[in-house]
Amino acid sequence: MNKTKSVKQSFNLTGKVAVITGGAGLLGEKHAEAIAEFGGIPILLDIDEKAGTKKASRISNEYQVDCAFKLCDITDESQISSVQDSLLSKFGQIDILINNAAIDPKVEAKSDKNLSRLENFSIDQWNLEMAVGLTGAMLCSKVFGYEMAKKGEGVILNISSDLGTIAPNQRIYKKEGLPEHEQPVKPVTYSVIKHGLIGLTKYLATYWADKGVRCNALCPGGIYNNQPDEFVNKISNLIPLGRMADEDEYKASVVFMVSEASAYMNGQNIVMDGGRNVW
Repeated sequence: MNKTKSVKQSFNLTGKVAVITGGAGLLGEKHAEAIAEFGGIPILLDIDEKAGTKKASRISNEYQVDCAFKLCDITDESQISSVQDSLLSKFGQIDILINNAAIDPKVEAKSDKNLSRLENFSIDQWNLEMAVGLTGAMLCSKVFGYEMAKKGEGVILNISSDLGTIAPNQRIYKKEGLPEHEQPVKPVTYSVIKHGLIGLTKYLATYWADKGVRCNALCPGGIYNNQPDEFVNKISNLIPLGRMADEDEYKASVVFMVSEASAYMNGQNIVMDGGRNVW
């Protein structure tokens, strides 16, 4: 049995080294801020060196923590292992992995035939998005998760989506005046990857449970990021709370899910979408 801690103490992440993939993106940055605010050490992994370095520097200065950026292609296991070696050399431990990286799927037409549509979707694009969003999560879990298992404790958090629990409503992407074959849609890869991450969560939750490594998934709903008003109104009408999420609204849930506050939660999928998936 774990020694009893106060509720406040259970959220403490002081000294915890947290690897965050896709760390240069919007959500990755917010995850890092949440970790830093509670005393953790966020390590941002991304292929965007300029943005990642800038964000790591800002977080270090603002939160007075040792936030760092590591250039890493998570589809390459050797690069992941190199990052792990450097982190173990500096910190001696890795405590948290947040699998957040993904390729943002485009729904706009690029030519006379919309390439987001299933009938036009290329196998090359499928392979690329699957490699980053799902294979990358598996590889990072394989490398960092095994290190946690050897240490005897750790937490893996997979960032899925509300569209990992429901199908996309393609009507919200519809453009008036376009024929059907030119209509944009949410690409097939997004749903498959986000559902796949929930499956990976359940697998990992049982794989290293006896070694003290927990794994859960967070399914965020859509985040407002200056999308066109027409789209925002359409998606907001599908949400009981009547709005998209603010970019900071998931931070507290991340802290809960990677801290000892959720010490007895394992293999679970937490949906935060304003109620969209229950309507």
